[in-house]
Amino acid sequence: MANAKGKSNHIKESTKTSSLDVLDLLATLVLLVSAKGEVLYANSATQEILGLPRKLIEGNLLSDFFVEYKTIISCINSAQKEHFSALRFDATIKRAGAENMPVHVILASADTEGQVFVELLPLEQQAKQDREERIIDQALANKELIRNLAHEIKNPLGGIRGAAQLLQMEIESKDLVEYTQVIIREADRLQTLVDRLLAPHRKPHTVREVNIHEVCERVRSLILAEFPKGLKVKRDYDTSIPFIQGDVEQLIQAVLNVTHNAAQALSERIPVGDAQITFKTRIARQVTLTKQRHKLALELHVIDNGPGVPEAIKDRLFSPLVSGRDGGSGLGLNLAQTFIQQHHGLIEFESVPGRTDFKILIPLK
Repeated sequence: MANAKGKSNHIKESTKTSSLDVLDLLATLVLLVSAKGEVLYANSATQEILGLPRKLIEGNLLSDFFVEYKTIISCINSAQKEHFSALRFDATIKRAGAENMPVHVILASADTEGQVFVELLPLEQQAKQDREERIIDQALANKELIRNLAHEIKNPLGGIRGAAQLLQMEIESKDLVEYTQVIIREADRLQTLVDRLLAPHRKPHTVREVNIHEVCERVRSLILAEFPKGLKVKRDYDTSIPFIQGDVEQLIQAVLNVTHNAAQALSERIPVGDAQITFKTRIARQVTLTKQRHKLALELHVIDNGPGVPEAIKDRLFSPLVSGRDGGSGLGLNLAQTFIQQHHGLIEFESVPGRTDFKILIPLK
């Protein structure tokens, strides 16, 4: 009987441990705290942010990791007494070898033994997640708008072009024929625009192993062929990056659109001869994309030394038909974002005068 009881306790403890290990998959910082305020469990995200291994976190008082330790003790007591179903407040956590970090704290009672679940949301990370959600929501809205608008344009456009062709066949005056040719050319131009709008939604997503540096080299050769003088395209590659699963044509088009956008932003520097674009590849660890946490992600930077993105369009830069230059279609970055999102990734950017950095993130694991 004793052996059976011991085996039962072992199974119960093992089940509890495995259920907590699921929390390692979350991007959110989660801890389980005892009735005495000791940390019983800390997930991987918590270890990463605190800069400490699990063995140096678990067993210590939760309040030891906070600047406002008295507030933490008081709030844990309130949560244990179930004064609140969930208690929320802002605080500051201490980190090993790094600056303190402001976080949003959520405390909730875990069970009848007085244990408390603690969820920590770094305020900077929360802002980043909110920004990503806005980009994704905007992309979905744009997708529906573009598809509906493109189809509404395409149908009458064919009629206009056909009518112009028939009219041209009946007209004898060369001067009037020129007008019908203008109509046909403009109809063809609009048709090309519609085709570009629908392009990401028409072609099948063909996935295979892709070397991201081969993609960069292809784009580099195309850009230098278009801008042979006055522009340098530097490489800063991490050659240890493994192959990614992706559609090579979509990836080339996405990187080309971002790079071409950078080259066009350098229009004033190219004649001077000091225009520069840098391709930089790195591995990013513990990355959250579209609310999912990934152990590894590809990080491809396209950096230029241009004037920067105008403040007026920063929030709308990936929207269709938004351009920072005269004559721009405003489709390049929108299509690039669409292609990268089809790879479960995201394009972000930071821009100040003299340095604009577009960062393409694609999950590896």
